[in-house]
Formats: sequence, structure tokens, C-alpha cells
Amino acid sequence: MTMRSPRRSVAPLGSWLLGSPDESPRRRRIRVQLLLTAPLVFTNLVGAVITCLLVSVVVPGPSVWSSEFTIANFVAVPVFVLCAVLIGVTWGTKRLVSDLRWATEDDAPTDHDRSAAFRAPWRLTRVQAALWGIGLVFFTTLYGIIDPQTIPKVAFTIALAGITVSAFCYLLTEFALRPIAARALGSDGPRPRRTLGITGRTALAWILGTGVPVLGLMLIAIFSFIRPASPTSLAVSILALGGVILLFGLLLVVISVRATEAPIRSVSLGMAKVAEGDLDAEVVVYDGTELGALQTGFNRMAEGLRERERIRDLFGRHVGQDVASQALRHNPELGGEERDVAVLFVDIIGSTTIAATRSPAEVVDLLNRFFNVVVDEVDRRGGFVNKFEGDAALAIFGAPVALDDHAGAALSAARALRQRLTDEVSECDAGIGVAAGRAVAGNIGAHERFEYTVIGDPVNEAARLSELAKNVSGHVVASERAIDAASEDERKQWQLTDTVTLRGRLEPTTLAVPAELIPAGSAVDDEGADSVE
Repeated sequence: MTMRSPRRSVAPLGSWLLGSPDESPRRRRIRVQLLLTAPLVFTNLVGAVITCLLVSVVVPGPSVWSSEFTIANFVAVPVFVLCAVLIGVTWGTKRLVSDLRWATEDDAPTDHDRSAAFRAPWRLTRVQAALWGIGLVFFTTLYGIIDPQTIPKVAFTIALAGITVSAFCYLLTEFALRPIAARALGSDGPRPRRTLGITGRTALAWILGTGVPVLGLMLIAIFSFIRPASPTSLAVSILALGGVILLFGLLLVVISVRATEAPIRSVSLGMAKVAEGDLDAEVVVYDGTELGALQTGFNRMAEGLRERERIRDLFGRHVGQDVASQALRHNPELGGEERDVAVLFVDIIGSTTIAATRSPAEVVDLLNRFFNVVVDEVDRRGGFVNKFEGDAALAIFGAPVALDDHAGAALSAARALRQRLTDEVSECDAGIGVAAGRAVAGNIGAHERFEYTVIGDPVNEAARLSELAKNVSGHVVASERAIDAASEDERKQWQLTDTVTLRGRLEPTTLAVPAELIPAGSAVDDEGADSVE
């Protein structure tokens, strides 16, 4: 069962507004400055406007539109709001960006810089809360001097708006500073933890979406006892205040949920890529909460999978991909089983002379090109190179993976090798021998270290035939038993020649060579056979 990829793409930092982690420092600095300034200016201005509307129209109490409030309404309020915006938002954000300049100039952060990056939302939020607190004291005092009965509703309204705006300030600042958080979390060093966390975000959304509205309605009810209001006025107050708070509460919940959802979606997309085989998948870690730990955990998991795949690939290169796959699927044990296999042995002719007349680097280059051809042709036909023995190679067909025509595959590989080695590695010749028969295939060695290999008469016979082939035109010899075990199409490509008794064997071996080599002659005598050791 494969994991389906999410239909929506995920921006590296959770939102396309935040750009990408690899953008230029100048673009990052401008982007962060705009994302900090514009939403906070708008939020504070909206908060100020709603506060004025609530004080003047909605919250029960004496009217503030009488002539004695003219200077307070049309001079004090605009001047204070303008100054608060300039000081709290414009100056505050510039100061914040300046303190985080290391992140916008691609400097390596120190431990203090990383901690400061996660304290930044709280710092800017405290500035906003302080300014609203000053406004609360200032306007409650100002309006109270003019009419003491306005103190409850002015204080309540400004406090309510200040709490809401400060909450928005925290969430918006945390959002805008994700590029900074990504750089802090992406660097080496201890992981800072200065954010609210998932529980804190949820509690904040509840407080602003449910707690504050309920408290506000309760206070309006209390004000109605202190200063009785008409049913119509009370209903208008409750409906208006409830509508405003529900709207802002909904926005806070949406922002909080999106902040929680974005890291999860990035990990989900990364997991889908891994399920499709893309082990290079990686997510940007930008969240300082538990979700950031989830992003980091995914990256570590992907890194572990990449390391495992590298080890598996390296293991496969050493022992063969089929042997490696079998070892990974089953717990390998010492011992083996009898199998019908074909064995191909190829050995360079005159390797001693080559080593004496060439530099070591040239010899290594020659051997690598030689073995590259051998491995390519053997793999192409379903076999695997079991051993590299200096200037020779042993290839097995039929183990560990069974083949329908193991002998035919080995014979076909021998013919192709002769042609390719002549064309591509003309600096040397090689004797190629092919044998087939019953052998034991399995793990040989000790419990601490062993290797997969094939032991039996076909292996010895192939080695002898390879040595014999060095004295035969075309340098390719196979046993009659290998020819008989092959398919009809492959048998037609070979022709039987002499019968010899190979050294170390009791029974004579009938030889076969590729049919296209017969016109050139391939007589083999017993004396040549006896020279095989």
C-alpha cells in the first residue's frame, strides 16, 4: 500500500508569503520587515477603531460624544494612536529586525542569537501590550477626569481590545519570523524553546475565542446592574460585542490552526515522497514547538534511510545485488544447498608482463575497464560476479537466484565478452571458460565473517577451461555438459571439438567453442590440456 501524495503543494516555510530559505539576504530582510510591519499596523488600527466604536456606541454607559469630550475624542485619541503605531510597530519591528540581522545576512548564529530568535515574538508582543496598557491608564484617567462614570466602560473596552491585539501580534510575529526560526533551528547547537507550544497556542485561541467574550458579556451584565440600561441598549451591546469577539476569535483560531497544520503538512508531503522512493526528501524546520521536533525527526529518519540505502548499495557492490537482497530478506546462516549452476571464469592472458611493463595506475585503470565489461555482461544475463581474483573473475549463473536457462545465459555471456573485450579493452586478451553442473551454493566462513560462494566440480572445471582457452584461437572454451544444459538456440551457437582430460579430473571433457571461430581453427591437444593447473 503506497501513500498518496497531498494534492496541495506545501511551501518550504508553510506559506508562499514567506519565500524560501535559500533566497538572498536582502530579499529576506525586506520580506520579514514587511510581514512584521503591515499586518501589525493594520491590526492595531483596526483595534483602535473598534475600541472607539465600542466605547461610543456599544458598551452601556454615559455617552462620550458630548462637547466636554471633544479634545479627548478628536485630539488625544488620534495623536496617541499615531504615536503608538509609529513607536510600537514601525520602530519596534525595525529594532527587532536589526537585532536579528545575523539571519538576514547569512551569518552563523551564536547560542544567544538562537535564543533571541525565539524570544522575538514575545518581545514585540510585550511592546504592544505595554502601549495598550499605557493607553488604558491614559484614557481611563482622561475620560474619568471629565466624567468618572465613563471609567468602567473605557477601561473594559481598551483592556479587551489590547488583549486581542496583543494575541494577534504574537501569532503574526511568530508567522513572519519563520525564516529566522528556520535558520536558528537549521544551525548546529542546542535547540531553543521559547514559544508557546501547541498547548499554548490552543489555550490562547480558547482564551480569545471563548474566555474573553464570555468575560466581556459578564462584565456588561455587571455594568447593567450598576447603571441600569434599557433592554434594547443591552441587547445591542451584547450582539455587537459578541459579533466583534466572535470574528476576531475565529481569525485567531484560524491562524493558530494554520500554524499547527503547516508543519504537519510539510512532514506529510515528505513522507509521501519517501514512500515513492525519493529518499532525498527533506523539510525545512521552522517551528519551535513540538511540531518542530516532528520536522527534525522526519529529517533524521530520511537521513537514516539514505544511510541505510548507501550501506545496502555498498553491500550490493561488494557481494552482488542478488546476494545482498537475499541477506536482507533472510537472516544469513552458514551452510548451503545443492544447485544446478553454470560457472564462467575469465582470466587475463599475460598479466605478469602487463604488470611489469605498466605503471600501477595504468594497471588499475586497465583492470577496472576489463572488469566493467565483465560485470556488465554477466549482470545483463541474470548472473553475478562472485569473486574478483586479481586479474580474473568468477561469475555464477543460477545461484542465488534461479534462472530458467542458466547454462545458456553463461554461454551467451562468454560469447559477448569475447567480442566486447576485443573491441573495448584491446590492450589485453583473456581466456574464458564455461562449465555447468551440480554445486553447493551458500555461506562459507565463520560466524563472525563469511561470504556467499559456490563450491563444486563446475567451478574447478571452469577455471581449468579458462586456462586452456588461452591456447585456443578466440580464447573461449566451454564443456559439452554446459552445451547440453543450454537451450536449443544457444546450443546452435557452439560446436564440439576435442576431448581432453583436464588436470585434476578423472573423466575426459569434451570441449566446445563458438561456431563462428571454427574457420580460424581451434585444435586442442592433450599436451595443452595437461598444462592446465
